[in-house]
Amino acid sequence: MTRRLAAIFVLVLMLAACGGGGESVEGEGLESEATGASEAAEGAGEPAPAGTLVAAIGSQPDQLDPHATTAYPSFQVLENVYDTLVVPNGETLEMEPSLATEWETSEDELTWTFTLRDDVTFHDGSAFDSADVVYSYNRIIDEELSNAYRFGTVEQISAPDETTVEITLTEPTPNLLANIGAFKGMAILPENAADDLNLETEANGTGPFQLDSVEPDAIELSAFEDYWGDPAPTVDGVQFRFISEQTTALTELQTGNVHWTDNIPPQQIEDLTNADDVTLESVPSVDYWYMTANFEVEPFDDPQVREALSYAIDREAITEATHFGAATATQTAIPQDSFWYTDYAPYEYDPERAQQLLDEAGVENVSMGLMVTDEFPESVTAAEVISSQLAEVGIEVEIQQETFATWLDRQGQGDYDAFMLGWLGNLDPFDFYHAQHTCEGGSNFQNYCNEETDQLLQDAANETDQDERKRLYDEAVTNIVDDNSYIYLYNPDVVQAWVPELSGYTARPDRAINFETVELSG
Repeated sequence: MTRRLAAIFVLVLMLAACGGGGESVEGEGLESEATGASEAAEGAGEPAPAGTLVAAIGSQPDQLDPHATTAYPSFQVLENVYDTLVVPNGETLEMEPSLATEWETSEDELTWTFTLRDDVTFHDGSAFDSADVVYSYNRIIDEELSNAYRFGTVEQISAPDETTVEITLTEPTPNLLANIGAFKGMAILPENAADDLNLETEANGTGPFQLDSVEPDAIELSAFEDYWGDPAPTVDGVQFRFISEQTTALTELQTGNVHWTDNIPPQQIEDLTNADDVTLESVPSVDYWYMTANFEVEPFDDPQVREALSYAIDREAITEATHFGAATATQTAIPQDSFWYTDYAPYEYDPERAQQLLDEAGVENVSMGLMVTDEFPESVTAAEVISSQLAEVGIEVEIQQETFATWLDRQGQGDYDAFMLGWLGNLDPFDFYHAQHTCEGGSNFQNYCNEETDQLLQDAANETDQDERKRLYDEAVTNIVDDNSYIYLYNPDVVQAWVPELSGYTARPDRAINFETVELSG
């Protein structure tokens, strides 16, 4: 999952970072050290020390390099280890100070000046200053890492002194704060960190918790005594356990073996709402889940075939099967309660129209591999529903379940007919659409390219008038939907649960997992 996922999930991801989202990173990372960890860790693991919060997440991080990964399981951990210059408020998602205390823009909106905190240290004891920011951002740009596209209008990043960073732009960029602070893919690392550490398995941040160990079934963090934030963490540490099976994760929560999980069986959400043994919280998210076909694989290179796919699926049925009411079917990415939402929805569930389009395209006996990952169970459930629906119009679907690491690798290599997952933690419309649908977009794995859409997305990214910017995005998403670059499915809710002894935690729309303010009693 790209958070965002990023992978969703990323998808995206969540993934993620997937954007965020829970999506797309090449290489095996932690998987090479702990193959099959999620299967081996169903409820397993050494008992955590007293005072340690135990969190059950659905998948093992693919790696711990915040600049390279876009997988949501990685960001679930890294959210507690690293900081960014600015950070979204947990309720409004408006950007507020973090490692930067304040900022200002020039009259022409081409220079942003950030004032940094002067009381911050990294987990290794070294002092944080402006050189670390310059290094971190230039590393992403120069090595063309997963978030390089966020710096598309950046001309220069400089450090006039130890507590000041200047970002010079080629064009006004109204979403710059969201670009550099929306999630920990923009984390600040110490200068030369990539030379000093193996960032796939090691970490050195300024966040509330420091990385202690990476094991096949868990990752251990401990509270950082010199954390700059107020308040400092009250728990001694966090143990992330990898439990992919939702019923197992819930059982572990109900028996007290874990304190928190977001891996909840959707069919049990209603019953858990009034349960005495867990606290369950559900809030609308800024995530979306989708399916896409490979534009370079026949017959999905044919617009009529992609359009047939969109008519042949029943989004409401898919949403109900995967989330039992804890999601909203959609045909665009941005949720309904956002200013940036558009109600464009040209497709109804119409198998007859789908069959007509396939006949007009002159294709029959179509077979389609649909790539999903069993580390995000809802993708498997959705694929089963999609398979049965497409069978009605003569499309035979082979559901291809992969580990998330393999899924990401195949996506990056273009080795698929179609896949589904999600993008998680999106804030600005740039996050929802730009990297995924511009011709050279870093997350455009489906190989979509429409020059008109490209121009609209580029213009929208630089437009400072909010109403005009929305108009441009509305036009762009109309093209994206008409071209079926992504076939959007639903916007899920954020559903998380924890034991009554855990206090000070709140579920966030962007799925950021922050444990520095929690307390454990009993």
